[in-house]
Amino acid sequence: MTKLSVNINKIATIRNARGGSTPNVVDAAISCERFGAQGITVHPRPDERHIRYQDVRDLKPAVKTELNVEGYPSEDFMKLVLEVRPHQVTLVPDAPDAITSNAGWNTRKHRDFLKKIVAALKNAGIRSSIFVDPDVAMVQHAKATGTDRIELYTEPYAVNYEVNREVAITPFVLAAEEAVKLGLGINAGHDLSLENLRYFAQNIPQLLETSIGHALISDALYLGLENTIQQYLRQLQN
Repeated sequence: MTKLSVNINKIATIRNARGGSTPNVVDAAISCERFGAQGITVHPRPDERHIRYQDVRDLKPAVKTELNVEGYPSEDFMKLVLEVRPHQVTLVPDAPDAITSNAGWNTRKHRDFLKKIVAALKNAGIRSSIFVDPDVAMVQHAKATGTDRIELYTEPYAVNYEVNREVAITPFVLAAEEAVKLGLGINAGHDLSLENLRYFAQNIPQLLETSIGHALISDALYLGLENTIQQYLRQLQN
């Protein structure tokens, strides 16, 4: 079964709007796991507008499933993850002021840079994943970096799902098939939701993990966190 990793950035956004420690991100992560989540994802950014670097340190001993830390591999970010040693680091090409991730790596252009970062993570015993667009060439060049996995950037799929889901899924299937052929693990994330998740999971071969935050936390406002996580898990089970 494809694992569900819950991105709790939005929990931190609510906390930071008021200050203090409510809602508490560590308690939220523990609750997500208790409700069935098989992983916790966080994406600390340089301005710490949601997840803070200290949150990552606090989460590592509390998370009992899998801690996935996303981010651009700046000097400060690499110091953090090499200190904390999460189970997985997902490398994204975000600019410091990016509101959210909006593209995958050009793994051809940045292959040498990514190769050094991946090697540093491997030396620390951390699994690496590189955020890529659904492009066969980008998957091939990702393989050359030595990464363990790729994470498919799924916003284009989500945007086009209601227009024509067969057309929307096609480049992702091709990219995933190439990844399988090359021996790369496959993760996916960005704008996956209760509406589009099942079809995606049914069509992507050997999909190991989905990272879902914005839609899931938004749904939880109406449905409750436990019920929402269970509903997402059901999409991945069928």
